[in-house]
Order: sequence, then C-alpha cells, then structure tokens
Amino acid sequence: MKIIKYFFVGGVAAVVDISLFIIFAKFLTYNYLLVGALTFLIATLVNYILSIKFVFKSGQKHKKQKEILLVYLVSAFGLAFNLVILYICHDIIKVELTVSKIIATGVVFFWNYFIRKYFIF
Repeated sequence: MKIIKYFFVGGVAAVVDISLFIIFAKFLTYNYLLVGALTFLIATLVNYILSIKFVFKSGQKHKKQKEILLVYLVSAFGLAFNLVILYICHDIIKVELTVSKIIATGVVFFWNYFIRKYFIF
C-alpha cells in the first residue's frame, strides 16, 4: 500500500520537477544539466514533505535532522543517477529533452522509494 501512496507523492514531485525543467531548460534554454539538478532538489523537498505527511512516519528510525540529512544524501545519489540518465538519453542516444527527463525521473523514482522505505523511514 505504501508504494501506491508513494507513487502519488512521487507523481506530484515529478510534476514539479518536470514542469520547472521544461520551463527553464526547454523554453528559457538554460543549461539542462544545471536546471535538472536544481529542479531535482526542489522536487526532493516537495517529495519529503508529502512523504512524511502521507506515506512514511517521520522520526521513527532517526531524529528529524538526521532524517532530512539522510533524505538529501540518498537524493544526491538519485540526482547523480538522474543526471547521468538524462545526459545519456539526450546527448548520446539523442532522445528529445523532455522525454529524456521523464525517463530519468521514472528510473530514479524506484531508487528513492526503496532506499527511503528500508533505510530512512
């Protein structure tokens, strides 16, 4: 049941991430890797807030400060995966930029869920 709830929470965070990415990378033509990193960080905050409200119980395994630190630490790996997949899809395979972002976001979704479920919350 948690994965279904997380799917919706992750969906909201993904909409934030992808929408901001399209605005800044595609329409305003800022560097897509820099934009990808910044929008990912914003989406991580949205995901954390919604996750502790609807999916996971905050503070059960770790104190709040450590929990937030772990979320961002785990997300740093997720960000690295996201950017590598984005780069490979867009620059090497030549997939359209928005589609590349959607693919990268989808792959990292599963990383985030399993790591948060088993190690953070």
